[in-house]
Amino acid sequence: MTTELTLDAKIREKKGQGDMPLGVIPGILYGRGIKNVMLWFNRREFNKIYQQVGESAVFKLDPEGKEKRNVIIKEVQRDILNGKPVHVDFYQVRMDEEMEAKIPLVFVGESAVVKELSGVLVKNMDEVEVKCLPGDLPPQIQVDISRIKNFDDYIFVKDLPVPQKVEIMIDPETVVAMVAKPRSEEELAELETEVKADVTQIEGVVKEETTEEKPVEEKVAEKSE
Repeated sequence: MTTELTLDAKIREKKGQGDMPLGVIPGILYGRGIKNVMLWFNRREFNKIYQQVGESAVFKLDPEGKEKRNVIIKEVQRDILNGKPVHVDFYQVRMDEEMEAKIPLVFVGESAVVKELSGVLVKNMDEVEVKCLPGDLPPQIQVDISRIKNFDDYIFVKDLPVPQKVEIMIDPETVVAMVAKPRSEEELAELETEVKADVTQIEGVVKEETTEEKPVEEKVAEKSE
């Protein structure tokens, strides 16, 4: 639980960034039963908190010292060129009401099958949806891949270490991670052969499409015949 973290914010009177100083990010606060509030806040302070809570843990948002709100980060819009946040949506939560959220999976450890037998780690998902009270939301869920000791081992959703108060909203038999066998030299050679065959076919099509057009005079002569 990370509600002791607090982000100070200022209330915006207008949409857009015309009324904001440099070094800040615009945002909006909304939630069930409350009026939307347009905000702006310090970019550096936001980045510090975001590194700790991500988009799942609860912290406090303080609009101009009026009333601290328990919130989660619902969405971060980013600049397509540099990836920096340009707008943030905050969702106000009720601490006594269950909610659903997507929690990131963090893969830790090392599988002996990968290290010793050149297996390939396959991650089937990078987040899971959970349901619980806001104060019980984990910031992340660790997946220990050292549990995979041979090619027949799998890590299922039911194996994920979550508190009893947290309910995972997908089938517990869903595979989270496994290790695939490395391709043999014969398989690699076969793939290379298939690729070459495909390229040859494509070249044939291209050659047919790029055949030189007949001179106009010849076309006219053929029509007159």
